[in-house]
Amino acid sequence: MLPYRTYSDQELLALLKQGDQYAYTEIYHRYEEVAYVFTYKRIGNKEDARDILHEVFLYLWEHHEQVVIIKGILPFIFTAVKNRILNRIKHQKVSARYLDAFQNYLEFSEDSADHLLRHNELTTLIEKEIAALPRKMRQVFELSRKTEYSRKDIAAELDLSEETVKSHMHHALKILKSKLGSKSFLIFF
Repeated sequence: MLPYRTYSDQELLALLKQGDQYAYTEIYHRYEEVAYVFTYKRIGNKEDARDILHEVFLYLWEHHEQVVIIKGILPFIFTAVKNRILNRIKHQKVSARYLDAFQNYLEFSEDSADHLLRHNELTTLIEKEIAALPRKMRQVFELSRKTEYSRKDIAAELDLSEETVKSHMHHALKILKSKLGSKSFLIFF
């Protein structure tokens, strides 16, 4: 591994394009800390900053053959981080609008017996679909939605890694969305 520390960024990029894992590892170790500080200063949340960095470095590895880096590795990482942050902000705004619209719907139709019946049926259906999830995935999902536990707390509670918790949540949401549809799915939030 020592020779990789002496390689320039251009040499590492050339090796990375060929699929050299050691070159990728060197790039990660060389820039992870400064990229983390850059990311954390922009979003102010340690867990989200780590998530964004993992996404960026994962993208770099998964697309190593076709990624084009012109100005250098660090500017590429900074740009990728900024884009991920902007995408998250945009997604949060869209989610907030849907939640507001759904909340308004609930408030305006609160007295309707028909609404109450549909709400109860939907709640029952959702609970049934949650119960059908694989055991660990269901436990992760329920701890996430019914408690104030963070991903780290859930990982500690269930003796799992944080990445496994994240993966379980992603897959649970994907399964529930596909089974319940996007409109029914909004009740979770």
